[in-house]
Amino acid sequence: MINRRVGLVVVAIGAMYAPLFSCPASAQEPGRHELPPPPDGRSKVIGLCDGQTTVVVPGLAPGERMSPGQAREVAEELMRQYQGKTLLAHGGAGHTERETRVWEAELKRTIDEGYKLFHSPELGTNGISCDMCHPDASNTHPETYPKFQTQLKRIALLRDMINWCIENPMEGPRLADDDEKMKALEAYILSTRKGVPLAPGKH
Repeated sequence: MINRRVGLVVVAIGAMYAPLFSCPASAQEPGRHELPPPPDGRSKVIGLCDGQTTVVVPGLAPGERMSPGQAREVAEELMRQYQGKTLLAHGGAGHTERETRVWEAELKRTIDEGYKLFHSPELGTNGISCDMCHPDASNTHPETYPKFQTQLKRIALLRDMINWCIENPMEGPRLADDDEKMKALEAYILSTRKGVPLAPGKH
């Protein structure tokens, strides 16, 4: 398919009828998706975050930036293709029962792991655990991040304060942003405030 206004060539990757979510998120490796090679040296392949939908932009060299208008057209074409495949895969219906069960089970597993970490001294070296200062994780008010934190003297995300507590009161090593323990802690803390309106910047 060619979009005549910007010269887009849409390439469908993968089986359109295959389930879009065939395995739990934890079984998938993170990182940049592998894109098909461009057909020539003067075109660029842009991929959607599903790892399947791509658009070839003729006349754009690798590393060259699209104009704002062209970039918007490419993004819209990617989403149009993706939404069409989603409706086809689901038969125009909502998510399947299996998909819902998988997502709920994976989320519960992560939240449960976060609960264990929050109530364990293993993150530190001196025996202190998160719950000793915060018996109820909801009193950490995760819905108020990002906000300025006096301790850090800068705008902080929830994970920044988690690391501050690990490094200081608990005297433990900081966690990387992509550490599974950090993800679990954030998932647990956020789950305690489900239904509470977001209030970034609130003190």
